[in-house]
Amino acid sequence: MNYQSIGLDMEPNDTTHRLFEPQALIPTRWLTLAVSASGAVVLGLMIHNRLAISAHDWGFPALVAMCALLAGLRVWARDAATLWQSRCRDFGEHGLLLIAICTLGGVASYEAAGETTGFVDPMLARLDGCLHFDWLSWYTMVVRHPVLQYLGAAAYGTIYVSPWVVVGWLAWTGQRAQARRFLLTFWLAAVFTLALFPLFPAKGALEYLWHGPIPYMPTNGLYQGALIPALRAHTVDAIHLGSLRGLVCAPSFHTASATIFIATAWSDLRLRRVLVPMNVAMLLSTPVEGTHYLSDMVMGLAVALVAIALARAGSDWLTRWALRPGARI
Repeated sequence: MNYQSIGLDMEPNDTTHRLFEPQALIPTRWLTLAVSASGAVVLGLMIHNRLAISAHDWGFPALVAMCALLAGLRVWARDAATLWQSRCRDFGEHGLLLIAICTLGGVASYEAAGETTGFVDPMLARLDGCLHFDWLSWYTMVVRHPVLQYLGAAAYGTIYVSPWVVVGWLAWTGQRAQARRFLLTFWLAAVFTLALFPLFPAKGALEYLWHGPIPYMPTNGLYQGALIPALRAHTVDAIHLGSLRGLVCAPSFHTASATIFIATAWSDLRLRRVLVPMNVAMLLSTPVEGTHYLSDMVMGLAVALVAIALARAGSDWLTRWALRPGARI
């Protein structure tokens, strides 16, 4: 049987043992449709809130330039005849989808914040108590050890690196089906996180729990407590892509992302060696650098596990469908 003829991709299930199983490629048009539907929702919120993206910020031309570069790569290698062209095609295509998901997610968080009311910090703090997690002790330890501040800030920022490592490596090794499943999982996690965000708006653990002068300002600062009320009052004039701030406290998207990166890398030994320690470090830095409660990290973990399960179930169903005689995807 010719697996390629029915939309299947023969990929390593474990690069150490080289166990191969057929896996259906999620059609690009399906992913494009899903991301486009998200874009339509975000556009509707932008019109409703009268809050648009600023074209005068450095982030906007940078975004356009990146999209143009990746689109050009995809078009140039569309009829890939060599291994290098296949790699360029996949990186361009999947990179465009990744940029779209990340950009729409960041913009949507601002739009959704304007629709929230109140703050749930007292509830999240009580849940942390039930989990026997002392955020103030965690923060104080970081304050007393400056090296943890530098390491934590660096680890927290790897959320911008890890997805490109995944997309780049999967394009390099020709794992197209795995790359598309990753993108579907990442998109689902972003959708679930943003859907739950209006139910759990929070200022963050630092602003709620710490009283007095702040000895160390983490990466996420106090932006949630300042920006969310301004967005509710419609006093923010535009969204500046070059200075987007993290507004979602619960569920923690850093936790959801780290879980997805680790799960994606787990079946590939070489990728696992890089991404697992990187994302474990990010998880350890998230309470302080993201001013997250442990309870909203648990929510982020739950979001990731649901997204992983749904993407896997969808991919498995697609594989079974593709294996049917005469099936077309």
